[in-house]
Amino acid sequence: MARRTDTRARMLHSAIALMQRNGAAAVTVDAVLADSGAPRGSVYHHFSGGRDQIVSEALRNAGDLMTAMVVNGAQTSPLEAIETFVGFWTDMLVSSDYAHGCPVVAAAVGGAESSPDLQSTVEQIFTDWHVALTDSLVAWGVDPTRSEPLASMVVASFEGALVLARSRRSLTPLTDVAGELRRIVAEALPDTPA
Repeated sequence: MARRTDTRARMLHSAIALMQRNGAAAVTVDAVLADSGAPRGSVYHHFSGGRDQIVSEALRNAGDLMTAMVVNGAQTSPLEAIETFVGFWTDMLVSSDYAHGCPVVAAAVGGAESSPDLQSTVEQIFTDWHVALTDSLVAWGVDPTRSEPLASMVVASFEGALVLARSRRSLTPLTDVAGELRRIVAEALPDTPA
């Protein structure tokens, strides 16, 4: 027999997938129940705050996973952070047949403006990525005044590439952007790490 936490995890997983496919507005109680196969009573048992709590927790879970990925890659090197991001999104796009995008962007453009808590979560996730990349660049000897805008460019470029890859149903935008980012970041790095 499935544990109650399994139902909760399934519901959050469904909410993340719905957000990735169709944006934050697509995460309704009925859609989460249909996608997860959870009984209706599970919503108020696990998420007394209803839809808002489901969306918020799903975004935090997805953000934590992706932040850990960015941080882990960046701790090795800025170039490894790029490789980690490319690998993750290549797998996600191909395995979902280009149906799944970034849930953080989905929340940013399709729901965060109406929810201060959601907006704050989106902002924190993007900030965490930016800080991890900036810190990695500085640790590898890039001047801090160059590291901050370079980190912003990496995050913005990848998010835009994901949108283009989904719309074109092709990895080409992702691989093109990754190639350019590799070149730009490699040129910014001194010969040896700090």
